[in-house]
Amino acid sequence: MRQATADVIVTGAGPGGAATAWRLACSGRRVLLLDRAHFPRPKPCAEYVSPEAVRILSAMDLLDSALDAGAARLAGMRVRAPCGAVVTGEWAAAREFRGGHGQGIALRREVLDTLLVDAARAAGADVREGVRVRDVERDNAGRVVGVVLADGVVLRGRLIVGADGLRSTIARRLQLGSRARWPRRVAFVTHYTGVTGARTHGEMHVDAEGYVGLAPVDAGLTNVAVVVPMRGARDAAGSAAAFIANWVARRPHLAERFATAVPVGTARGTGPFAWRTRRAWAPGVALVGDAADFFDPFTGEGVYSALRGAEILAPFAMAACDAASAGAHAEALREYDRARRDAFRGKWMVERLVAAAVASPTVMNRVARGLARRRDLADTFVGVTGDVVPASAVLRPGYAVALARAAFAVGS
Repeated sequence: MRQATADVIVTGAGPGGAATAWRLACSGRRVLLLDRAHFPRPKPCAEYVSPEAVRILSAMDLLDSALDAGAARLAGMRVRAPCGAVVTGEWAAAREFRGGHGQGIALRREVLDTLLVDAARAAGADVREGVRVRDVERDNAGRVVGVVLADGVVLRGRLIVGADGLRSTIARRLQLGSRARWPRRVAFVTHYTGVTGARTHGEMHVDAEGYVGLAPVDAGLTNVAVVVPMRGARDAAGSAAAFIANWVARRPHLAERFATAVPVGTARGTGPFAWRTRRAWAPGVALVGDAADFFDPFTGEGVYSALRGAEILAPFAMAACDAASAGAHAEALREYDRARRDAFRGKWMVERLVAAAVASPTVMNRVARGLARRRDLADTFVGVTGDVVPASAVLRPGYAVALARAAFAVGS
């Protein structure tokens, strides 16, 4: 076997890949971080960073840099149901709040991702931009030992980390992932300046045709992300920007807030969502971030899942690199997958319940009315979406009973 190019090759320099590279480089590993883009680069995303993701940024000494870059501070979330009921919840107000950072932030991905990539580079990772990975290289036993670039060059490492996002090349080449049948949604994302209304909470406005998320970000901009079923995306074939503008204009409660607003930059589409993997590892490979799993953007968990996934992966990646045998190497990655599933299983269940509610206006209206009546239940739910309250708090029978009573109370 040829000498390894690096201990670890990370494909994809988004939050999951850059954070993984940073952690491994800080531990003295030789890390090669590859991305087909050049940074800074725009990325369609809700650009919301949950309080627990803020905790991770703080541990990486990046929170002050994010705030200095103008990141908006968020106290919680507001959700408007199709019937007009508005639910407000705040992370730090939840009875089950575990402490730590009680606020989230919102920052354009081109700023956040550049901060993370620069941190990985400063830690010693060899960052190569404008490099596209098209395949994996295997040894005679079928273990992945490298990546094949678009120009045919092969780079070898003791471990390959696939952090290359939704419909990951690494996952597809190893037949680890596939599109899920439900929910089939796409998003159209842009920024506006001049949107009126409170800038202390992220917002989700749901109706029968989909939903729109609003989040204040840096530079005085508002992130506007319209998410619709695949069938509703046909009207966007001509222009994503026009689709977003028309979608907002048809809803009076939003249109008045956009009366003097001006779109900034290019509108972009992404999706369809719902990407599943059978497992987040194969011999020689670990998956992290969206490459490992992506369900639905309603709870805004992409950045947190990526950063937390990197945090979980790092010790197992080092163990895999140091393994004296193929069996020990595989066991380290198998343990990573178990730890990852244990960490995210509850949130995955919550995300699926939320997706089912959002898909049904009748259910969404009932749930929203119940949460609007019981602010304590709303704070708990928002705390779960912000990762500062364990998912078990809303999955336990007592919570469901209390919510049902509030939702079906006389006059609701």
